[in-house]
Amino acid sequence: MKYRFLFAFLALLLPGVLWAQQKPAAKKAPVATPAFNPRQRPKNLTDEQLLDLVQRQTFRYFWDFGHPVSGMARERSNRSFDYGDEVVTTGGTGFGIMAIIVAAERKWISREEAAARIYKIVRFLEKSDSFHGVFPHWLNGATGKTIRFSQKDDAADLVETSFLFQGLICARQYFTGESATERDLRNHILWLWEGVEWNWHTQGGQNVLYWHWSPNNGWSMNHQIHGWNECLITYVLAASSPKYAIDKKVYDQGWATGNYFKNGKEFYQTKLPLGFDYGGPLFFSHYSFLGLDPRGLKDQHADYWQQNQAHTRINYAYCVDNPKKYKGYGPNSWGLTASDSYKGYAAHSPTEDLGVISPTAALSAMPYAPKESMAALKHFYFELGDQIWSQYGFVDGFSEHHNWYAKSHLAIDQGPIVVMIENHRTGLLWRLFMSSPDVQRGLGKLGFEGAAVKK
Repeated sequence: MKYRFLFAFLALLLPGVLWAQQKPAAKKAPVATPAFNPRQRPKNLTDEQLLDLVQRQTFRYFWDFGHPVSGMARERSNRSFDYGDEVVTTGGTGFGIMAIIVAAERKWISREEAAARIYKIVRFLEKSDSFHGVFPHWLNGATGKTIRFSQKDDAADLVETSFLFQGLICARQYFTGESATERDLRNHILWLWEGVEWNWHTQGGQNVLYWHWSPNNGWSMNHQIHGWNECLITYVLAASSPKYAIDKKVYDQGWATGNYFKNGKEFYQTKLPLGFDYGGPLFFSHYSFLGLDPRGLKDQHADYWQQNQAHTRINYAYCVDNPKKYKGYGPNSWGLTASDSYKGYAAHSPTEDLGVISPTAALSAMPYAPKESMAALKHFYFELGDQIWSQYGFVDGFSEHHNWYAKSHLAIDQGPIVVMIENHRTGLLWRLFMSSPDVQRGLGKLGFEGAAVKK
């Protein structure tokens, strides 16, 4: 199975260098915008002020650094492997759309500005490459043409598309006003949503979803989406589709299978219902649950609030135990998930521990472990901020043990910080996503129950 973190060493992007240009007639050299100085960050903050600041600063990745033509989220803030500065990410854009909704709700930008930006993204997507309505992992942010993710991953990516539509559905539920922009935005999101052929990815009617399809390579990547990982949202949306929905047996016989679905063992005195031993990278409990509300959410396989809390507790306990004796690990500095490292991109977890803490791991776990996440946030900001605080929030990873501090940011890591902190504070994105009648129908079809699932 293709996990995004196994391929993500290819993820590349260069932020444009910002210059304050003089008038053409003036023959002076360009004057560089003053560099961001983390040492000048505000220090005397209450917890609420700190949460506001971190969310708002991280949101800037999607607002200030969004692609100027498409409005979509750039894959990353630094260049690697010569991919150029036009790479935008489908899934990261879905996360960014949710961050823009948070910004509008908190009045960092106006509602009109938020709607206009998301409308710009949607209209760009309508003209971009898609395959049976499914978008590729990467697009060229200026042209809408596919940028292949790997040799044969050059077209439809169903998982990235599900991350995108998690955000778009939230936007459709949020922008309910009668202005021309909000009305048109809702309509155009609906047309995109109705056009995604989720059942095409059963590869001719099999009872499982496949991650990729390409007009050049067909089904040759052959990655079935099953076992416990970040892809629950893919099956939920596939069941929710108004025109191309999957049946429940695809969920039961496809998703809920494999060696790494059921677990049931204890790690650090915590029983883990699903997934890899020790839980795997923490993004498993983040990406699908930016919109899908896990509070009380259950089906025949698990209670998903218990699952995500258990995963978080085990990850935290491992970092506190620190069996490899890495410098800097402890109750205030924890969180292992896929991110950049001193060795390149890596899927950090208790079973793949390189001594790298990824700020998104603890901060996006705020709903599941608020006390422990807040302790980590204060440590990252007040004590390590000189090294890891930036104009776009916290950098992607750091290792005190190896004296390494990333300079990079990734859309898929920045987005969950804004969204999950907001879900902890107000439940905004959970409320929006779960208010969709299509989502409710899909959850009911798959056998989900809970307070947020309407009978």
